[in-house]
Amino acid sequence: MKTTTRVAVIGGGVVGCSVLYHLTKLGWSDVMLIERSDLTSGSTWHAAGGFHTLNGDTNMAALQGYTIRLYKELEEITGMSCGLHHVGGITLADTPERFDMLKAERAKHRYMGLDTAILSPSEVEEMTEGLVNVEGVLGALYDPLDGHLDPSGTTHAYARAARMGGAEIVLHNRVLELTPRADGTWDVVTEQGTIHAEHVVNAAGLWAREVFAMAGVYGPLLPMAHQYLVTDDIPEIVAFLDRGREFPHVMDPGGESYLRQEGRGLCIGFYEKPCEPWSPDTTPWTFGHELLNEDFSKIEDSVAFAYRRFPVLERAGVKRVIHGPFTFAPDGNPLIGPVPGLRNFWSACAVMAGFSQGGGMGLSLAQWMIHGEVERDPRGFDVARFGNWTTPGYTVPKVVENYQTRFSVAYPNEEKPAARPFRTSPMYDVLSGMGAVWGQQYGLEVANYFALSGEPAYETPTFRRSNAWEATRQEVLAVRTGVGINELSNFGKYRVTGPNARAWLDRIMAGTIPRPGRLALNPMLAESGKIIGDFTVSCLSEQEFMLTASYGAQGWHGRWFVQHLTDGVRVDNISDARTGFQIAGPRATELLRRVTRSDVGSIRFMDVRRLTVGMADCLVQRVSYTGDLGYEIFCDHMSVRHLWQTLWQAGRDLGLRPFGMRAMMSLRLDRWFGSWGREFSPDYTPAETGLDRFVRYNKPVDFIGKAAAAAEKSTSPRKRLTSLIVDARDADVVAWEPIWLDGQVAGWCTSGGFSHFTGHSVAQGFLPPDRITDGLPLEVEILGERRPARVHLAPLWDDPRIRA
Repeated sequence: MKTTTRVAVIGGGVVGCSVLYHLTKLGWSDVMLIERSDLTSGSTWHAAGGFHTLNGDTNMAALQGYTIRLYKELEEITGMSCGLHHVGGITLADTPERFDMLKAERAKHRYMGLDTAILSPSEVEEMTEGLVNVEGVLGALYDPLDGHLDPSGTTHAYARAARMGGAEIVLHNRVLELTPRADGTWDVVTEQGTIHAEHVVNAAGLWAREVFAMAGVYGPLLPMAHQYLVTDDIPEIVAFLDRGREFPHVMDPGGESYLRQEGRGLCIGFYEKPCEPWSPDTTPWTFGHELLNEDFSKIEDSVAFAYRRFPVLERAGVKRVIHGPFTFAPDGNPLIGPVPGLRNFWSACAVMAGFSQGGGMGLSLAQWMIHGEVERDPRGFDVARFGNWTTPGYTVPKVVENYQTRFSVAYPNEEKPAARPFRTSPMYDVLSGMGAVWGQQYGLEVANYFALSGEPAYETPTFRRSNAWEATRQEVLAVRTGVGINELSNFGKYRVTGPNARAWLDRIMAGTIPRPGRLALNPMLAESGKIIGDFTVSCLSEQEFMLTASYGAQGWHGRWFVQHLTDGVRVDNISDARTGFQIAGPRATELLRRVTRSDVGSIRFMDVRRLTVGMADCLVQRVSYTGDLGYEIFCDHMSVRHLWQTLWQAGRDLGLRPFGMRAMMSLRLDRWFGSWGREFSPDYTPAETGLDRFVRYNKPVDFIGKAAAAAEKSTSPRKRLTSLIVDARDADVVAWEPIWLDGQVAGWCTSGGFSHFTGHSVAQGFLPPDRITDGLPLEVEILGERRPARVHLAPLWDDPRIRA
């Protein structure tokens, strides 16, 4: 065993071996894997081995497609068999809502290049030769890429390919300690000796929590006990084989089950509601190639449902029961990437669908380590999406909820209830008393809208217009015609101070760093020129600035700041310490005048001032994401209830009304303002999104991403963001809907909704730049129906006095 290495990967499951292989594939050969037992000893060896591309996150779906295509490459490289069976997969829909979800997923696949199809019940019956009872089935989604493989053979193929690339694999060698050195490297203390590693990757699976703890951090994941059954030989399956066919995968979300062929029989697994966490605190180091005791009691209802859906099962004997633990993160997605707060320590954990996602996750982590960024937007699987507020008390109920709803319909407006409320602002009880209906962002409760009198204080999950429609409409009109108030707790906020603060910001941000008393909108770019942040930079003095951005991106942004921090600069995350309200609408200035003795009339558009509002010391910025005349008023969180009372009492006769994020998203669309995570993300560049108007290409500072952004500016981007009016029925654009032009899919939507003020269903999305002309007729596919639409370039609403 060598004693120094560039990368030490801890864990020999499919994910650890994939990371090791991809590091060698991308050019790092001085890498090693350390496994406490044998390869596949944790969850990998007892996995069902199925793979599929279906995933609501388009980047995850693309990476799952990469994983599936990789297996043939591995076989060619190594000469080993992965035991591939590309049998195709059928996902059933037994309710209109589930069918809506499948049609929405099929629409995404159109521009992703995935060859999926919607099936009728009769087509499902024909494809399965009557072995699926289609009673109650409305339709299905078919994916020819779906299939299953040999988990052990596949993992060993990854390992052999890694060895061929120069990697070393050390077995039967448990890691005992992890000790960081001052230079950011690590001493990995093992049973066979100490290894000095530049980088450490935690791919320890069931033992990932223990490895995280060795590094001094908490990893939000939990093993769940999962059970599947393998039948004896079934004559009908034997008949399939005799005809040279294989039975397709069938996912029956209504029955919480997945079914596939296993040899001459069938394998069926369940995501049952009466599920159980396994070893919720720690995983014993002695656990390995064991299984858990059979527990038919928790799957009784699921089995009964399966017998009705797949009658052949009732006549089949059970050959064996596989009951073992798999690890899940609170939202069910993997935990991949650099761990915030640590140097050169990487996570490759909670990849519960290892044979669907393991290849893509290994590729992504290797790209991150070697190139400093990922080819595809990683926010859906980035470990930084869970902050240091995450605790075991939060993780356990969220993982249980995710397991129980793994096959449930995923609605675009759904707010899952487990482990909530947890983190709340000082205004939570006040706003709840006013009918606030809450969502959550990065663990924080955020008001989505305020229920009208007599209406329930929850939003019905749906793909169509919800019961929040009328309340949202009234909030929008209150802002546009009078004045509205919205809490600013869900802004990420950072205080940047020090003698080199301006120089550092000029390097970090692509735009203009404003002078004292002014603010500016600023993109933050990766070296590739892609957008990794959309900020407002406010200059309070030459040595003090405030940055505001998405609250949910704190882990992502904070990690980037730390990675690029220089002497003479300090960055403090004040997202929860500094809060306040925005007031917006034509009467906003009148309201502000009533609560301060300062000269409000002298505050210009994009000014920032220190004012006393009531008794509270505040920062006041004349800017509003609603597009109206408006002000953002920030104060210390201890003063926020006083600030509320001051504004609320002074604004009652002005018609002051609270509004939530549903109204905010409608209002911003009137001005075609982009949204972080939709129009602006690491998948896109400034020139593609229109953020190039904020990039200062000629500033003398070599800001991060400048070379790539300048190179793109000299050429024409292949796609560009535009705005659309859509002739929608009862369902508006959410995101990822295909845009049809001349009978072909020419682009996709990034976001949309209903403009309550103008009465239009609207969307934003990407099209080829040479086709974008005002009034261009096209179609947008919403829930399987192509609706007429047209390009509309001018803002739907604008008042030049706002910028006076």
